[in-house]
Amino acid sequence: MKKTQKFRLLLDSTQLDFLCEAHNGISAVIVEEAGFKGIWGSGLSLSAQFGVRDNNEASWTQVLEMLEFMSDATRVPILLDGDTGYGNFNNMRRLVRKLEQRDIAAVCIEDKLFPKTNSFIKGQAQPLADIDEFCGKIKAGKDAQSDDKFSIVARVEAFIAGWGLSEALKRAEAYRQAGADAILIHSALGTPDEVLAFKKEWADRLPVVIVPTKYYATSTEVFRNNGFSLVIWANHLLRASIAAMQQTAQTLATDRNLFSVEDRVVPVSEVFRLQGAIELQEAEKKYLPLRQRGVQALVLAASRGTELGELTEQRPKTMVQVAGRPLLAHIVDALNATGIKNISVVRGYKKETVDLPNLNLIDNDEYEDSGELVSLLKGLRGIRQDQDLIVSYGDVLFNKYIVQMLAESEVALAVAIDTNWIESANRHRQADYARCSMPHSRESFSARVTLERIGVDIPPANIHGEWMGFIKISSEEISTLMKVVEQMLGNDDLRRAKLPDLLNLLVESGRQVQVLYTTGHWLDIDSLDDVLHAGNF
Repeated sequence: MKKTQKFRLLLDSTQLDFLCEAHNGISAVIVEEAGFKGIWGSGLSLSAQFGVRDNNEASWTQVLEMLEFMSDATRVPILLDGDTGYGNFNNMRRLVRKLEQRDIAAVCIEDKLFPKTNSFIKGQAQPLADIDEFCGKIKAGKDAQSDDKFSIVARVEAFIAGWGLSEALKRAEAYRQAGADAILIHSALGTPDEVLAFKKEWADRLPVVIVPTKYYATSTEVFRNNGFSLVIWANHLLRASIAAMQQTAQTLATDRNLFSVEDRVVPVSEVFRLQGAIELQEAEKKYLPLRQRGVQALVLAASRGTELGELTEQRPKTMVQVAGRPLLAHIVDALNATGIKNISVVRGYKKETVDLPNLNLIDNDEYEDSGELVSLLKGLRGIRQDQDLIVSYGDVLFNKYIVQMLAESEVALAVAIDTNWIESANRHRQADYARCSMPHSRESFSARVTLERIGVDIPPANIHGEWMGFIKISSEEISTLMKVVEQMLGNDDLRRAKLPDLLNLLVESGRQVQVLYTTGHWLDIDSLDDVLHAGNF
């Protein structure tokens, strides 16, 4: 149902209903979530949120721009407080057309002179518009609308200006004959006497709307029993927000810390929720290519690295100094250089020393009694599930192109394999060798090469390269991989399992793990000699 139809149903209903003021997109969402069936676009509140007076100091195009945000953010109809129509009949025609374009359901115009003055500021001194001229605005607005359900509410200010019941009835009848869809009768009294008297004499010729800002102590049952159509809570969200902001600002200025206010404000996550952040994340999954959704990294760095002796007595291997900076800092720099800013690190041994800024730190307090898979599982549980992932060890230096190559891969699982494996063999270093579906060659550039096995026991004739310690996992694959790891760790014999054990299990179960060949440009820190060599990497 169109918003104009929804509003017309509210007007014509025999049941009393309510509109609540909103003045921007987020307050409009709050009103809708509270259960209101419609929104009052208050002229006072809209001008106030711009920081100007309620005297048409905000232009009507500025008001329209804010209304567009409010309308886009909500599904309930909006009744705009259109002041005096922002000019003469011609301005009114253009206003109606522009409101319809923005899916605004209705406009309320008041019979005073442009520029308007708020009704509660010297109301009796404010002159009223000529009846015929105001009727012309109503007729022009009705002629301009393309949707026959668009509503024009005529606001009668006779009581505000001190003219009394007779003038109010005369004007309301003229506006009805001019085509108004409802009458808003306004009063500045602290009791509802004037609006009740009007309603009794009016005899339901058109729906009647009221704004009980001044006679707020009146029971809602009085309005219901007297057959009013709509009640508008006109400016209370604005006033409530001002009180909250003043109190918070004063506390911050006095205390100069956030401790005293944090418990009194909503978390940032609630702001994101009201903004619809979740919908955008879902849309990104649907419409963006994988490489444009962003890539995150998970660095496994829980172990001490006993092979480095005294260097790791007070810190884990990942925090050993290389060229004057921790090894982890070099890893973070390389990841940042590829555009990866969302980096999580699983820490364990001497975890308090792993304290570099801008990292998502995940603790593995079981590091002494477990292997890499426990760290991996804790890491997978602590990261975002909607971004592709690069898993890396915390003791590997590498050229940024290696990670970039993996990040750009569009497959579910991929690994980087170094074809220069003989160098590791010549250094008599234990390595994770790889047997693949085909060796590195000219043909492998255009073929999809897959992993067949990783291990230290592969015969040299079957070795096609050395696994470099990197795994690319697509966002869609993260939850599946978590389940596989959980099942493996359910077997006590696999508590100390490593990443190659996981990759081999995946391959044996029929999963394809793509191989991306590269040559050199990385260094695994496994010894004191490696630390020295790393300074020249």
